[in-house]
Amino acid sequence: MTEVKMTKGEEIFSGFQVNWAKLIDVDSERVLWHGKGDFSDPDVEHEAKVPKEILQSRVVRREINFSSAEPINKFNLKQRLLFKGRALEEWSFDYGLVTANSTNTWHSNIDGAAESQLMPVSVLNGNVVIETSFFADDTLLSTSSIRLFYI
Repeated sequence: MTEVKMTKGEEIFSGFQVNWAKLIDVDSERVLWHGKGDFSDPDVEHEAKVPKEILQSRVVRREINFSSAEPINKFNLKQRLLFKGRALEEWSFDYGLVTANSTNTWHSNIDGAAESQLMPVSVLNGNVVIETSFFADDTLLSTSSIRLFYI
């Protein structure tokens, strides 16, 4: 029987998981959403119910708590904000070195859109997906999606 060898990306991802994520209004420090679960899982479209007031936030801080069994050089992610499958915005975030057998919390700030650029909540609700691709340097580890519902 032939043993199937994992790629370096598969090996890293097998010991990687997102433990929780939060969205926080920077000005008020109010937690707008706190989700638990492995949001790096590519096999599930995750869901987040966020208050519609998030659209009025000047800056939103995203916190991601993650664990990794393997070291990760140049850990980074790319996010795309999709509306009905079409990319409206793209962001890149660099974390850097992740040590083996560690749990980390990553904070990133995202500037809110100008009020003139906002679509009505009724149009956005359930039609917005945040697609996140996790990388070790240039090696893709996983791509996952979270569908947003505004309450």
